[in-house]
Amino acid sequence: MQEQQDAETVDHGAQPNLARDITLYTIARLAMVAAVAAVLMLVHVPGLVALAVSVVVVMPLSLLVLGRLRRRVAAGMAARAAERRARREELRAQLRGERTPDAQ
Repeated sequence: MQEQQDAETVDHGAQPNLARDITLYTIARLAMVAAVAAVLMLVHVPGLVALAVSVVVVMPLSLLVLGRLRRRVAAGMAARAAERRARREELRAQLRGERTPDAQ
């Protein structure tokens, strides 16, 4: 029982970092779109066209500029997926009767 509580504590410790990284990445990309659109609008490009062009321009630009943050998000998501996969396999083993909840 204590091991399960420890695992839940570890999960809750990792989740906020992933959520924070995803939020930062999203805000950074939106800020980049807004900045590029603002620059385009300063040179008298219509707003909707500036927005569309900035979305297209920011896609590859964010790969270069936000590479480190993107890799952190990808690593966090991969770790989260691995944790979920392990918990799912453990639950399936318990349902098949191969393992009791206390036996790890």
